[in-house]
Amino acid sequence: MFTHWLTNKTKYQALDINSPLTGKSVPLDRVPDKAFASKQMGEGLAIVPAEGVLVAPFDGVVAYLIQSKHALILEHESGLQLLIHIGMNTVALKGEGFQSLISNGETVLAGQPLITFDLSYLREAGYEPITPIVIVNDMLSAEVSCSYKEVHAGEPYMMRVVWQSTIS
Repeated sequence: MFTHWLTNKTKYQALDINSPLTGKSVPLDRVPDKAFASKQMGEGLAIVPAEGVLVAPFDGVVAYLIQSKHALILEHESGLQLLIHIGMNTVALKGEGFQSLISNGETVLAGQPLITFDLSYLREAGYEPITPIVIVNDMLSAEVSCSYKEVHAGEPYMMRVVWQSTIS
């Protein structure tokens, strides 16, 4: 009857996610898109970019690079998947103003430049550059804490994810 208590232990895992952009981090409810603002896409935050260089927020693998180069999903070795979506409705630009420095399946290191984008071009074309950064897969019992402040690409602890797993 008590064997379960004796053989199963709860283990907590944590991942600190570095800032992938230079700018100002803000809560998701500031994103002018209902799916992101209401956290339907996942838990996280957004960054209002001040520069047009997106860097890897942790060591991982490019799980999926959107063909128009405005968004990607990075996967950490823990299984956590992070969506970074540069700007609102920027898919309509069909890659114009974006340059990918990586490809699908590529292993990347924290701080490595992934995508460059022309911030002035986005604004002049009428696109809001705010960039949601959200966890898109379900991490069991995950708690996400975010830091809202001025951030610099590669700066540690922009967001922390803690989840529990049971070890037999």
